[in-house]
Amino acid sequence: MEVDFLGIGWTSPVQLTATGQIEMARYEDCVRQSIWMILSTAPGERLMHPDFGCGIHDLVFSNNGAAVIAQIVNAVHLALIRWEPRIDVLDVDAVSEANQPNHLLIQISYQVRTTNNRFNLVYPFYLE
Repeated sequence: MEVDFLGIGWTSPVQLTATGQIEMARYEDCVRQSIWMILSTAPGERLMHPDFGCGIHDLVFSNNGAAVIAQIVNAVHLALIRWEPRIDVLDVDAVSEANQPNHLLIQISYQVRTTNNRFNLVYPFYLE
């Protein structure tokens, strides 16, 4: 099956292979890195693309609670729908660890549209 449409590009962060070449991310790994980049970028960080990113960074100094978790889940869901057209977002959830209440784990389940392969990604987020 052809999966070239999923993309091939530089890894993020940029790394070199053992032979000194730029390491490339391929296919589903490229999609995963794209999701990570969306979540790691605050809107306004990219001068030439100021809308790109996810609004969770506006909540970094919020108190942990149900309302903030709902805002984070909503922001992640909307950002992925908008900026990653290669996936269907199946579920987004955020849970705090019992011993670290300001440390949230954002759990994302998604399906790559053209291959129907399902994946999970956990993105750590800190409320300070």
